[in-house]
Amino acid sequence: MRLIELGFLACAASSAFAQPARQPDLTLTDKFAHLRPGQYFWDANENSIGPVSLLIDLHAQRALLYRNGVPIAASTVSTGRNGRETPTGAFTILQKEIVHRSRTYDDAPMPYMQRLTWKGVAMHAGRLPGYRASHGCIRLPSGFAKLLYGVTKLGTPVIITDGQATTGADAAPPITFAAPTSLR
Repeated sequence: MRLIELGFLACAASSAFAQPARQPDLTLTDKFAHLRPGQYFWDANENSIGPVSLLIDLHAQRALLYRNGVPIAASTVSTGRNGRETPTGAFTILQKEIVHRSRTYDDAPMPYMQRLTWKGVAMHAGRLPGYRASHGCIRLPSGFAKLLYGVTKLGTPVIITDGQATTGADAAPPITFAAPTSLR
């Protein structure tokens, strides 16, 4: 009987040590800094109504989604490798297709494609090895790509930068672009 009790206590003690350490509540930007390749965080309850904008940091290989200027989601990305760099600047989503295939790169699948340039740069689900590996597109984790596709629309602003200062806790949210109006 005593041996069974000791065995039970040993199992209970080892399972207690096997539990992941509980971290205090982190801000989204803190969680952003600790993501590993292929990981993302999405706070579905945070600011569920209003315009969204996306900030992509090529240096950090991260994306940060804002709604009403408040960060609501963060993800790792894989962008253009040397010789095929992802361009920096202010873009808007020009085209969206859930099922898209590359016309340039051997009919490669580009699920949840959101085009940023007419020269072939887009955001889409893809492999995330933890470094710059694409032909210029922004690869996203599949789950994040699907969620992002659901909250963006044509004209959603996307800011791509190559600087660390844009994604820290003191980062300013991306610009919110006004919807275009017709000229008369």
